[in-house]
Amino acid sequence: MALIAPALLAADFASLGEALRMIEAVGCRRCHVDVADGHFAQEVTIGQPVFESIRKATRLEIDLHLLIERPERYIGDFAGADRIAIHPESTPQLHRALDLVRRQGSSPGVALLPATPLDAVAEVLDEVDSVTILGADPVFGPGFEGGGNEAGTATALGLRKVRQAARVRIDRGLRFEVHAEYGLRAEHLQDWAEAGADILIGGFAIFGTDNPAASLREIARMAETRSFGKR
Repeated sequence: MALIAPALLAADFASLGEALRMIEAVGCRRCHVDVADGHFAQEVTIGQPVFESIRKATRLEIDLHLLIERPERYIGDFAGADRIAIHPESTPQLHRALDLVRRQGSSPGVALLPATPLDAVAEVLDEVDSVTILGADPVFGPGFEGGGNEAGTATALGLRKVRQAARVRIDRGLRFEVHAEYGLRAEHLQDWAEAGADILIGGFAIFGTDNPAASLREIARMAETRSFGKR
């Protein structure tokens, strides 16, 4: 059940251990961690000390999303992440940054803001293990998934680029995963599956509900019936 990667940024930071145990108990194998520096992304989220605590507290695979300027300066601070996604918009040294990720034993990936075309990473697609498509500009806090518009613009933007990434993957004979971030709602699961997404990332559709475990369990159950990851 690795189709859903719950985003810990939406969880109660005073109870991250409980959130991690809940994710494991439901049967997911991954969690998603957003690291923002207040520059590339407007807000400041978690840093290296919190990441280290998360790493020590769970056996879940950790997908790390670096929303920071010049990420090549800090990649070594996040050794232990299973996957690290970097924005081409955040560095003029994307090849070097991806190589640093690989050398420390993490799987390298790229992430794209809505206004950034897939062509911006065309030269590194054969070097990465994942491509994360953001359906909306990152605005963290309640409603950050699509700026409170998950059912509309965020989904349309994300679906279009997910389809493109899936086509390029086939045309070039590549094997990267396609991750869709924002818009994780039960009513959209079929759309994401048909577009070609392998992994769905979301937080408030899970942690913003009265019963996060039940919400995650239901989303995961529905995702199991869709054709995610079957390439």
